[in-house]
Amino acid sequence: MNKDYIQTLYRYNQWANARILDTAAKLSPEQFLTPSEHPHRYLRGVLVHTLFAEWIWRKRWSGESPTTRLKPEDFPTFESLRTRWQEEESELMKFVEEVSEEKINAPFHYTSTEGVKYENILCESMAHVVNHGTQHRSEAAAILTELGFSPGDLDMILFRRKKL
Repeated sequence: MNKDYIQTLYRYNQWANARILDTAAKLSPEQFLTPSEHPHRYLRGVLVHTLFAEWIWRKRWSGESPTTRLKPEDFPTFESLRTRWQEEESELMKFVEEVSEEKINAPFHYTSTEGVKYENILCESMAHVVNHGTQHRSEAAAILTELGFSPGDLDMILFRRKKL
C-alpha cells in the first residue's frame, strides 16, 4: 500500500467523522445520552469507542502501548468529546502526513491493553482503523437517524466526488 492511498483513506475518515460529529452536535444533552439497542448502548459510547481506537492505534504506531482505555464517563458532554476528538484528529493527521513510504510497509510491535504482544504491518493496521471507524460510524448514524437526525450518506465515493 502506498502513502498517497493511506492519506486518501484518512482524509475520507476525517470527512466522515465530521459528518457524524456535526450531526451529533444538533442533539440535546439528553439525546446524546439516550439508551439504544446498539452494541455500545448509546451514541456517546459509540463515539468514545471510535475515538479510543484512533487514539490507541496512533499511539501504538508511534511506539507507545497505552494500558488504559478512554471511557464514556471521561466525556460528560458532547462538547468535551468533540474537543478531545479535534485534538486527536490533529495528531492523527500529522502522523499520516509525516509517515514515510518505507515505514508504511514495515512491521511494528506493540502490547495490547490486556498485555498481549503483537506485530502488524503498519499499512494494514492503518487500513483497519478506517474500516473499524466505518463500522462504528454506521452504528452512530443509525442512532442519530433513530433520534431524527440522519447524517446522510457516508460513502467514500461521495467523499471522492466532492474532492475531485
